[in-house]
Amino acid sequence: MADDSKSNRSNRFLRALRREPVDVTPIWIMRQAGRYLPEYRATRARAGSFLTLMRTPELACEVTLQPIERFELDAAILFSDILTIPDAMGLGLHFVEGEGPKFASPLHSASNIEKLGPPDPETSLRYVMDAVRLIRRELNGRVPLIGFAGSPWTLACYMIEGEGSRDFSRAKALALDDPAALHRLLDINARAVAAYLSAQAAAGAQALMIFDTWGGLLPPEMFSEFSAGHLSQVAALLRADAHAREVPLILFSKGANANLETLADTGSAALGVDWTISLNEARRRVGERVALQGNLDPKVLLCSPDVIAREARRVLDDFGPHPGHVFNLGHGITPDVDPDNVRVLVEAVHTHSSRHPGAIVDFVGNGTRNPF
Repeated sequence: MADDSKSNRSNRFLRALRREPVDVTPIWIMRQAGRYLPEYRATRARAGSFLTLMRTPELACEVTLQPIERFELDAAILFSDILTIPDAMGLGLHFVEGEGPKFASPLHSASNIEKLGPPDPETSLRYVMDAVRLIRRELNGRVPLIGFAGSPWTLACYMIEGEGSRDFSRAKALALDDPAALHRLLDINARAVAAYLSAQAAAGAQALMIFDTWGGLLPPEMFSEFSAGHLSQVAALLRADAHAREVPLILFSKGANANLETLADTGSAALGVDWTISLNEARRRVGERVALQGNLDPKVLLCSPDVIAREARRVLDDFGPHPGHVFNLGHGITPDVDPDNVRVLVEAVHTHSSRHPGAIVDFVGNGTRNPF
């Protein structure tokens, strides 16, 4: 039976998240719309600043679509930033060249936390929802669109520290000195994240992702309390929401491989994993509770095409002929990557997974499996 590659491209990512059979392993790349692409750099220069680029729906749509036009990727991800929520709370997000994000009004006391509340996504974050609606229209069904947010803990880290940090010592100190104050902040953040993701789903996002970028800073007991507990809160709020309950949720907690079982119990559909763990081990530990996303080391994309293809095959073979794998990097793509190497990776993933024993599935028109 002839393969409808366009139809398969439009649904294989969502099928993989549901742990259903797919024709080939789907692939998308964290930060796939970014500085490694010359067309992104041109649009960024035209915008004049990162914040203008992010806050202008037409420009955010343009850069979201750029990697989809260039590569046979299986999902698009909204171009935005994880810090939009605290910015909408009035903390004054700005970016300093060479230093990254900073807040004008960080939370340096418990009294600052008491003044906060979840923002209304359709007012103070309307530019994000308008971007989602525009991107969905422009994608026209080619691939699904992923919406995203930062995790309650990761947002708290930036809100307390006021900027990026290697260890976010202020946030960890608050967790130990005044856990009740931190939980108040995390509860506000969790409700804000859930409302934000629900609004993205209502606007057209077909999958949702939470980036717990700094979860790996916490030891296991603190991770369960201050990160995973509030990830579970977000997942429960989304399941209770009419717009989001059927939209698959992906959690990515960088450096938190010791906590995979805890993460698998949060209520998500899939877990992203970094490159410091075997996918085979991760799959063994989480069983059939969730799909897995990952986990090629981003630095492989600086290597020769032969090495990129070899390492892609290694990751696929490590996961094995099982349902529920979305190929991705173990973290975001870096600006020094040659775009041609991304093309090599995408083609290697699709080609090798189509030949993987047990992984080839042919679909008839109604979406059921063809037993050959």
